Amino acid sequence: MAEVSWKEIVLLTGVVIVCYWNGTSCGFVFDDVSAILDNKDLHPSTPLKNLFRNDFWGTPMTEERSHKSYRPLTVLTFRLNYLFSELNSAFYHLLNLVLHAVVCIIYLKVCQLFLDKRSSLIASLLFAVHPIHTEAVTGVVGRAELLSSIFFLAAFLSYTKSKGPNNSIVWTPIVVTVILVAVATLCKEQGITVIGICFVYEIFVAQGFTLHVLGEIVIHLVRGKGNLPSWVLQTLIKLIFLMLSTLLLVIIRVQVIQSQLPVFTRFDNPAAVSPSPARQLTFNYLLPLNGWLLLNPSELCCDWTMGTIPLVESFLDIRNLATVIFYFLLGLLILYSLRYPGESSRAVIMALSFMVLPFIPASNLFFPVGFVVAERVLYVPSMGFCLLVAHGWTKIAGARNLKKLSWIGLTILLVAHTSKTIYRNWDWESEYTLFMSGLKVNENNAKLWNNVGHALENEHNYGKALKYFIQATRVQPDDIGAHMNVGRTYKNLNKTKEAEAAYMLAKSLMPQVIPGKKYAARVAPNHLNVYINLANLIRGNESRLEEADQLYRQAISMRPDFKQAYINRGELLLKMDRPLEAKDAYIRALELDRTNADLWYNLAIVYIELKDPSEALNHFNQALEISSKHKLALFNSGLLMQESGEARLRPEAKKRFLSYVEMEPKDANGYFNLGMLAMDGEQNAEAESWMKKSIQVQPGFRSALFNLALLYSQTGRELEALPVLADLLRHHPDHIKGLILKGDILMNQRKDIKGAKRCFERILEIDPSNIQGKHNLCVVYFEERDLARAEACLAETLALAPEEEYIHRHLSIVRSKIAARGSGGPLEHSAAIAPPNSAGEETSIENLKGRDSERSKASEAAEDYAEFPSNSKQSAQSQNSLNKRTKKKSNKEIKEIEKKRAAALKRLEEIERILNVE
Repeated sequence: MAEVSWKEIVLLTGVVIVCYWNGTSCGFVFDDVSAILDNKDLHPSTPLKNLFRNDFWGTPMTEERSHKSYRPLTVLTFRLNYLFSELNSAFYHLLNLVLHAVVCIIYLKVCQLFLDKRSSLIASLLFAVHPIHTEAVTGVVGRAELLSSIFFLAAFLSYTKSKGPNNSIVWTPIVVTVILVAVATLCKEQGITVIGICFVYEIFVAQGFTLHVLGEIVIHLVRGKGNLPSWVLQTLIKLIFLMLSTLLLVIIRVQVIQSQLPVFTRFDNPAAVSPSPARQLTFNYLLPLNGWLLLNPSELCCDWTMGTIPLVESFLDIRNLATVIFYFLLGLLILYSLRYPGESSRAVIMALSFMVLPFIPASNLFFPVGFVVAERVLYVPSMGFCLLVAHGWTKIAGARNLKKLSWIGLTILLVAHTSKTIYRNWDWESEYTLFMSGLKVNENNAKLWNNVGHALENEHNYGKALKYFIQATRVQPDDIGAHMNVGRTYKNLNKTKEAEAAYMLAKSLMPQVIPGKKYAARVAPNHLNVYINLANLIRGNESRLEEADQLYRQAISMRPDFKQAYINRGELLLKMDRPLEAKDAYIRALELDRTNADLWYNLAIVYIELKDPSEALNHFNQALEISSKHKLALFNSGLLMQESGEARLRPEAKKRFLSYVEMEPKDANGYFNLGMLAMDGEQNAEAESWMKKSIQVQPGFRSALFNLALLYSQTGRELEALPVLADLLRHHPDHIKGLILKGDILMNQRKDIKGAKRCFERILEIDPSNIQGKHNLCVVYFEERDLARAEACLAETLALAPEEEYIHRHLSIVRSKIAARGSGGPLEHSAAIAPPNSAGEETSIENLKGRDSERSKASEAAEDYAEFPSNSKQSAQSQNSLNKRTKKKSNKEIKEIEKKRAAALKRLEEIERILNVE
């Protein structure tokens, strides 16, 4: 075997870069979304052990909805990508390009075992540029094929070194082979098939057996004549070791998948659920179809499920002819390679083994898979195809009169494949371009119509998306998912009646429950979302809450491990003011998924409803342990700490608010609550800074403006509060507390009686029954020496609040002044009188309302895709529950109010002293 030269390495690497460089500008599309964007196993916060417990898509292997695709080492490389570049797709595509180049170089070394140096390079070039590989290289999830192929080829190369002098066994390469096979299998399941290729290599290449020799050995064993030659025994020992190793790997793999095959539906693979002979005829027809894609990759499609390939239901179907021709040609090649000894036969038999054996797991012949055709699974089989083509080209080029023509044909083929690959890469630029390219190849696949609709939906182009979803229902009228998509889009277009009709139609297509048979085994789990979506739609009508709850319970009865149904039902039960039942629903969901930070968060909200703040804080903390960047958990746990009034919790609350504003720098509420926290700690300068920052981010922020003015008032800077109050009242002219505070400052600091009077009169225009505003206006009348009007005003105020003692006293004082004036006695009057309790009690009330405003804003920011309830949606629902809770004042706030009441009483005494001056 010749060594691979650096020139060959540079050539192959350069060709790969030319073919796939434009692919690095593509995004995450199709299966990349589930494997990369939605897969929590990529996040550093997820324990590494989860990679070995979950499938390729991040679903626990123990769950029935798992695809059972166990590829932890591939997911580990995604995690490394995430560690260095997070979700920058260019680096994911770049690593795939590098891995493909590595595969091409190792493949060249393998080819050199069976072909001459020139033919090996040609085979490698054909493999490097073949357009069928775009799905494996440009599609990020195709990395499973790339990684598995590296260890697949390395295992084979290692095994080729297991034959020592005189047919002795060299055990080290064999052990290394088994280890590499195990690693390849942990990258993708088909890695184990290299053992079969090692079998073929050992028998027909290393030992040079032909069909005739094999026949003699079998007859010898059957008749039991004498002992077998030692070299035959050595070969049997090696093969038995490989067989036992394979069996062990298979047993481990079966244990990993819990001895269960994944659940697929007729939409994924229609032939798999078809009766005989349609099932067998269709599966056998798929073999020549895959061979044709290798031979003529002109029409490639990202998805071949559903109605892409109509079932072969009759022996008279013309497509059966393609199946017969395929098996005939395959049989001829096998017969040639086994019957005639020589280098050519060995090259052919190894090419066939690389083509056939790695494809067996995806062939549907032994067990059903979740697809009809998948271009990326042809990555390894194409190695055998390219080897066979290169060997055939060598034979043709060897003929003198065909040499020039063969080189012209090879050049055209390489240029054409390179051009097609570059062009095909652009299809993977976005989901829209990818699925539209699929529709150009096949318009009978409802999934493609649905996916184009999803791509448009993600761009909020709901009108155009609806047309594609409706077309999907026409192509496949019994496609439950398509009708669900129609319903969701109608909902986004605010066409509630049409949305409900579409959901009801989808619901009617669901198969009926068969007693004793698991429902999930006959329907895609995501189709059960029709109950969730319909319930989410009708629960907007307060009169239909019980009906929505019935739908959630129906979904749960069909699938007791349906986590999302418990989550949504928990939200509904909170809305129905049934927190204990909501708690049970969330606890059940947590039993199914204890690593879901949103579940812990929502359960914390339930404990707030149950008036158990300490338990709520514990659950917020649990959510943050799972996801340290859970924004709503950070914010609301900080708020809960702040409202507890415990000084020891303030540093942690501040830390959480700071983390929140770092993630949400444009949310003024974070800065506002930092300001409130600083006010609680009497850090006035810091509080002022945060309030100003909040107002800078959100001009006109009502609570921040009022509390900044209040801060100035409480720290002896009343005149600085006036421009802030002017700004507040410009944005919110009906802000009563702002008017009260402004009137107080104008009256007591600016001595502007008229200005104060306008403030109090404006309050009464807004709320004629406002006791404080009306009483303060009475004081203004007294300042104006209009005792009759002051008396009438106080009498009206007393009628509104007969229980207020200070109004009784003030009315008595004014009447005594009027009586004294009538008797001719002297009457002195103070220069200015401060209205009682003008700002004191309002502080705590406004602070609480400010916090309500914060929660309301956070809730608005968290609103997300209502149809498929996401984490944000759950959090938003929970936020609404938290709003209700803040109506109850903390002990600290009550103490502050009492303290301010005492201050207010002192001011009342001062007023009475002034009023009593004779």
